[in-house]
Amino acid sequence: MRTLISNGTIVTAEGSQTADVLIDGETIAAIGADLAAAGMTADETIDAGGKYVIPGGIDVHTHMELPFGGTFAKDTFETGTRAAAFGGTTTVVDFAVQSKGQSLRAGLDAWHAKAEGNAVADYGFHMIMSDVNDQTLAEMDQLVTEGVPDFKLFTAYPGVFYSDDGSIFRALQQTARNGGLIMMHAENGLAIDIVAAQTFDAGTTDPIGHGLARKAVFEGEATNRVIRLAEAAGAPIYIVHLSASDALAEVRAARDRGTRAFAETCPQYLFLSLDDLGHGFDGAKFVCSPPLRSRETWDDLWTGLVKDDLQLVATDHCPFDFHGQKELGRGDFRKIPNGLPGVEDRVDLLHDGGVVGGRISRERWVEIIATAPARLFGLYPQKGSISIGADADIVVYDPNRTRTISAKTHHMNVDYSCYEGRKVQGASDIVMSRGLVIVRDGEFTGRKGHGRFVKRAPADHARLA
Repeated sequence: MRTLISNGTIVTAEGSQTADVLIDGETIAAIGADLAAAGMTADETIDAGGKYVIPGGIDVHTHMELPFGGTFAKDTFETGTRAAAFGGTTTVVDFAVQSKGQSLRAGLDAWHAKAEGNAVADYGFHMIMSDVNDQTLAEMDQLVTEGVPDFKLFTAYPGVFYSDDGSIFRALQQTARNGGLIMMHAENGLAIDIVAAQTFDAGTTDPIGHGLARKAVFEGEATNRVIRLAEAAGAPIYIVHLSASDALAEVRAARDRGTRAFAETCPQYLFLSLDDLGHGFDGAKFVCSPPLRSRETWDDLWTGLVKDDLQLVATDHCPFDFHGQKELGRGDFRKIPNGLPGVEDRVDLLHDGGVVGGRISRERWVEIIATAPARLFGLYPQKGSISIGADADIVVYDPNRTRTISAKTHHMNVDYSCYEGRKVQGASDIVMSRGLVIVRDGEFTGRKGHGRFVKRAPADHARLA
């Protein structure tokens, strides 16, 4: 199957040009002006006049079917990757989970079983480490060779995922040797649990207590601590879902002194705020960790994206229904499952709030949704680029079309939207995964099982050669 995308404006992280793209099978075969006139033929021609042609989005932080607080995130690999595709995202990197006392291999095999034959678009895995010991440290080397080169540890959630400083340092030393990358959830979970108990005992039981207890200073402190451990280990480090100005200041300072510190933020920290938690129990819809911060933080995070102190935007997509799941925490905010739905909305929110809003260029938009994730996580230039030989993960994007975000029309398997009623400018008209059109004009045209596991290499610029 050969497909010609003609008359569009190709937008990449490096620049924009008016040109055609010829796809042969699963990859990009040619790029140039008026390819049809040059004698190149295709089975189908897509007219992209007046629209952008961009690399498919890459969301490097999702949690499909994640167990949390006695329940599971609602999206499967089928529903989650389909929702991602409707939103212009053609690759997700999900987190496989090592259960305490089990091997990394058992956790990774379980996630392969969840995804294989079910995903509609391509996927990779990071590995959540719950236990750092001699056995799991040795397993890390093998996982790197299998294309799972990233390992997530937590300074939060004591008794569940929490790792102490010694464990974190040992894992960092291991990645300094094997070329992997440690990803950190950086909040001081021990201090947070004390403040959360005090907040509850003082009579605050509604979701706002979650935001009040998980103070920004606890994120800043933990971010500084794990960066310093990485410096001591001679290893790169990546801060996930950075939400607070305190934490951003620590990342910026580290990068200024030459540390290989990288960080992401998420749409919820750019468009939602602590105020959303303050509407009685309805605020449970907005409970995530780290929590939503004050509106004043938005400008700091956008500046971080402009200056590349924040390299990309991922979603931390982890959807729980308001009815029946979030309600587990009615009367005690500490029992509300943590996580928000977002994999379908990221690309459009960032186009509307970033490009249309005048905060970033369209080239930087493509960089933070696709190219930087590909480069940082060992997918570039196979993905995240419009280049000859790259996978034909391509979105024909209408920068002028408007839509209203709503749970009534989204494709995520969850009963509410964090952005209900928000009007955004920009939407995906055609979404291709490895040359197959999987979304066309609002209709799903793909198939379950089309998505493949993508083996990723350690990212060259995230480690020493």
